[in-house]
Amino acid sequence: MVNDRTRNRLVELAEQRGVSLSALSKLIGRNPTYLQQFIRKGSPRKLEENDRRTLAQFFGVDESELGAQGSEDNSHAIPKRRRGSGWIDVPRLALGASAGPGALADDDAPVGHLRFSEGWLRELGLQPGVLAALSVAGDSMDPTLADGDEILVARAEGRLRDGVHVIRRDGTLLVKRLLFEREGRVSVISDNRAYPSDADVSLNEVEVLGRVVWKGGRI
Repeated sequence: MVNDRTRNRLVELAEQRGVSLSALSKLIGRNPTYLQQFIRKGSPRKLEENDRRTLAQFFGVDESELGAQGSEDNSHAIPKRRRGSGWIDVPRLALGASAGPGALADDDAPVGHLRFSEGWLRELGLQPGVLAALSVAGDSMDPTLADGDEILVARAEGRLRDGVHVIRRDGTLLVKRLLFEREGRVSVISDNRAYPSDADVSLNEVEVLGRVVWKGGRI
């Protein structure tokens, strides 16, 4: 492993968060081995600005901890956040939201948590107390959501608006695009045109659980 402060700090943050370097590479839109090469081989020499910003926001730390403004070798950099502070554990539900044939939704008990920076969530306008995480199964929402994507869902409150939502329909948990074009009616859309969509469905037939506000997944 290349021994410098930035790389060591990135490894430390990843271990604290319980996330792999491969997953972090995907988060910044790189190939799965990108950050492993950065850590172990020193290539690239430093993180690009956009990659550094995305990682800093994800971890809830100042960019200086990840090499901003030439601080990569600055052993005197002082973190603005302390370990264990400012984190929100969002419950991860046992059942994925199907983007295919559908999954029975008889158990919403959490099986773990995904940890997010509280500051990052609030920057996105998200209230931590109404969030849950799910995985996506199936490809009916391609290219918007892929099989295996992790999604962050904000519980439906107040007036419903167009967007990608997690719903229950006929006892099945689904993730679909909803269009609220008429009072009391909704269109349930599969973004993948190979799958059927249902127009002008009564809202009495659809339980809207929450709006999808973030995704993360494989490339």
